[in-house]
Amino acid sequence: MRFFALFRTLLRLAISRARRADSSRAIILGYFCYVILGALVLALPFCRVNHAGGWLDWLFVATSAVSTTGLSTMSTGADFTFAGQFVILVLIQLGGLGYMTTGSFVLLSVSGRMNPQREKTQRMALNLPGEVDLDSVVRLIVIYTFLVEAVGAALLYWLFRGAGVPGALWSGIFHSVSAFCTAGFGLYDDSLSQFRGSLPVNAVVCVLSILGAMGFLIVYDLWKSLTGRKVAITLTTKVIVFSTVLMILAGTLLMRVEEPLTRGAGGWTAAFFQTMTACTTVGFNTLPIGELSNASTFLLILLMLVGASPAGTGGGIKTTTVTALWAVMIGVIRRRPEPTFAGRIIPEPRRRIAVATTFFYLAMLSAGVYLLGVFQPGSLTDIFFECASALGTVGLSRGLTGSLNEAGKLVIILLMFVGRVGPLLLASSLFVKPKEAAPAKEEDVVV
Repeated sequence: MRFFALFRTLLRLAISRARRADSSRAIILGYFCYVILGALVLALPFCRVNHAGGWLDWLFVATSAVSTTGLSTMSTGADFTFAGQFVILVLIQLGGLGYMTTGSFVLLSVSGRMNPQREKTQRMALNLPGEVDLDSVVRLIVIYTFLVEAVGAALLYWLFRGAGVPGALWSGIFHSVSAFCTAGFGLYDDSLSQFRGSLPVNAVVCVLSILGAMGFLIVYDLWKSLTGRKVAITLTTKVIVFSTVLMILAGTLLMRVEEPLTRGAGGWTAAFFQTMTACTTVGFNTLPIGELSNASTFLLILLMLVGASPAGTGGGIKTTTVTALWAVMIGVIRRRPEPTFAGRIIPEPRRRIAVATTFFYLAMLSAGVYLLGVFQPGSLTDIFFECASALGTVGLSRGLTGSLNEAGKLVIILLMFVGRVGPLLLASSLFVKPKEAAPAKEEDVVV
């Protein structure tokens, strides 16, 4: 009873704060409410088999679902009833669409418009440029999401039924939503390892994950171009497509050449699938992650750190952020006055955001690795991989998740939550107070 009382108090406090919070705090408190409410529902006896888990496990699973991570200290298929699995799926869907997008779509459906404060918060949540029509984007996101998930569910149902999988319909729906939202939750304890040799299943999951991870800005951009309302594809779309394709293809080649587990028949498919899961942060696996070589493990960590794209369902530093940093580095090396990509100058405000985002992300990762190393027994490789997966909202693990102690679970919960809301957004909401900036004197510094 004390558990329910504590969670009710936290939920009531978060809702009252959210009503009078600024945009960044409203987003964070909104996700926090989702997590607390989800944990409360998962704690109900009819959601679990034989009263499985404890309050920290329910909080862990709820955070993982809302953050679309996929790490879990409980078995989704064995420890939760159909009701519990349905709650997890709803949390995944809400987390994938985003806290603000769900509410904005409902508001647009009822009243046809949003107030200025909600518009500002929605743009911040999706990281949208000012010229993008917000109402159109919100409607397109929801329609596109459910359309793609429905097609994916139908295809997976057909494939699972053909493979003799029990409960093929529910399994198809669950894995379609989980894949598109890059959540990585599955109904099988081996993730998708049993389907390693099934090219159709791998293909459907890959397409769903890539469509979700590349972001809704691409869909909006392509839709405007196809309908004749825009002539040229934006630089953002070019960056997302180029960087995503490059990472997946380069990662596949490196893993196939070096990783012993990808030898033999189906090796290219396995290498592509495992690289894709790290790049899109979907977190499914068809290879035993704990048995990968050191080189492959390091490769997956790098891909998880970069992650998916803005306004998508995945996590990580983001492909556009890394591309901006790459352009800055090349510009300095070649002594160009302005960094460029694809013949376009990257604006200075975007460069500043890229630097700040990367720094805060790496700072949070370092803090997480240190704290988990203090509280949780395990090798540095396993701890670093677990923290990178949690902060990147990926869901891959070398086996450490199941053995986490209470302190370790709390560290991973915090990392998953920070990864979902974004380290920079969290930092600005916690530490920035609106006030006049004091005049500063310029002075050179050697770097």
